[in-house]
Amino acid sequence: MKFAIGTKKGMTQVFDTEGNVTPVTVVLAGPLTVTQVKTELGADKYEAVQVGFGTKKEKKVNKAQQPKGLFAHFKEFSTEGVSDTDWKVGDIIEPTVFAEGDIVAVSAISKGKGFQGVVKRHGFAGGRRSHGQKHSEREPGSIGGGPGRAGGRVVKGMRMGGRMGNDRVTVKNLHIVRVDQKSGEILIKGAVPGRPGTQVEIVSA
Repeated sequence: MKFAIGTKKGMTQVFDTEGNVTPVTVVLAGPLTVTQVKTELGADKYEAVQVGFGTKKEKKVNKAQQPKGLFAHFKEFSTEGVSDTDWKVGDIIEPTVFAEGDIVAVSAISKGKGFQGVVKRHGFAGGRRSHGQKHSEREPGSIGGGPGRAGGRVVKGMRMGGRMGNDRVTVKNLHIVRVDQKSGEILIKGAVPGRPGTQVEIVSA
């Protein structure tokens, strides 16, 4: 099992030796430090490895976490059913655990778009642009709330306007195009969720 955590820098494109262009997302991944290994036989009763990344001032870290280190973030990865779980507390995991051609799953928080109507949020067509239409081109239309349907109540799950984006999204089967050992950048083929600066988790598929 291989994993890395970094921040999304943005998108660019790279060329191979034959001149073919590939759109990639650049993720700046830093080293991770193993802070705790949880086992089914231990007090936690499940298999997982906890890592710390980033830095924080000592006065901003509570006393319970200070023995683990002055890390800005902690993240836990499940190792249930994984055989190569030989991590020890203090181990350093570099971005170079990944190599060109690896297939990964990427998780991040998608861009928040605020409150949106049904046309943008659900792809509704809106009203007809004909005579008699006034200020209703992007309205949802009837929701069928008469007594013949659900007793006049709004049906659960009805597609309506509301908050859009800012959800945890996982994209699977993405390919690693390049790993820069010096800069710590991982180039992933295609787009990944989030805006530049979003925290990204990369896990081997």
